[in-house]
Amino acid sequence: MARRSFAEFGNALYTGEKSIDFVGRRKTWYTIAAVMIIIAIVGPFLRGGFTLGIEFTGGSQFQVHVAEGERDQSIAAAAVEEVLPGSAPRISLIGQTDIRVQTEQLEDTQSRELHAVLAEAYGVEETEVTASYIGALWGQDITRQALLALVVFIVFAALVMALYFRTWKMSLAALIALFHDLIITAGIYGISGFEITPAAVIGFLTILGYSLYDTVVVFDKIRENTAPGELNDRRTFSQSVNLAVNQTLVRSINTSVVALLPVGSILFIGAFVLGAGTLRDIALALFIGILVGAYSTIFIAAPAYAQLRQKEPAIQKQEARVLKARARDDHSANAGADEESTLRA
Repeated sequence: MARRSFAEFGNALYTGEKSIDFVGRRKTWYTIAAVMIIIAIVGPFLRGGFTLGIEFTGGSQFQVHVAEGERDQSIAAAAVEEVLPGSAPRISLIGQTDIRVQTEQLEDTQSRELHAVLAEAYGVEETEVTASYIGALWGQDITRQALLALVVFIVFAALVMALYFRTWKMSLAALIALFHDLIITAGIYGISGFEITPAAVIGFLTILGYSLYDTVVVFDKIRENTAPGELNDRRTFSQSVNLAVNQTLVRSINTSVVALLPVGSILFIGAFVLGAGTLRDIALALFIGILVGAYSTIFIAAPAYAQLRQKEPAIQKQEARVLKARARDDHSANAGADEESTLRA
């Protein structure tokens, strides 16, 4: 029954029998988005900035393989304090049997000493402790490459969309939604203290692609509804844009749900079952981004495009014709009602 009702609701939205005023209430959506963006920008700095992974900052990393159920993180903290007084290590659980300890970059003697102390503290052989380090220059190079990838992606996406839709305004509206998604996703990472790793950056780039895909689907319907043969005296340009959003609403919801289910499963398995950091980081970025991207396509991209074009002379003339035709129809309807009342009298 619920399934049929949802299908009927979607059909009513597609035909225009029912309509949600996404475009007309754009100031409300803009206000919500602005508040979310401000929180996403200010929040991370209030809690001390973003938590960057060792791949970006550089440092030393130790991973201890212990028996299941014997992973007391305080033991690792005490071991680090013994070798490096005043240090602030990052200690986390990996999988079911490993503990990961990350510190600032250590000298060889310090690394060997901490390696031995960790093995002794957990009562394991030194072969059960693996040590590695990442230099600061390598971390800086990774950061530079990540930013370069982001810039190239945004420029390429803007050019492709402008060529595909033959209007830079659609491209600009899509990029506005894209930056909205990126800022809020990064803000959630910063506020919650999730570690930003190369895997998370890959997730960021992936969700940008997903967000653009959803936006292109909606914009394709907008272009269809606002084509010269479709744009008539029954609906204004903004109403035609709003109809397109309503017509693709159910599809956007279904696509988002279908995408979230496997991503949510990967996130659960990566975070709680396998303890696989790479899976968790990618899936977390995807999960947050898909949710934010679905919102921005409907509530930000389409209303922004309608607003960018509403001052065009051709659009204003068409809107004036629609309003004039409606006034004429209302006048005729009122005249017919008055004539009928007179005849009855």
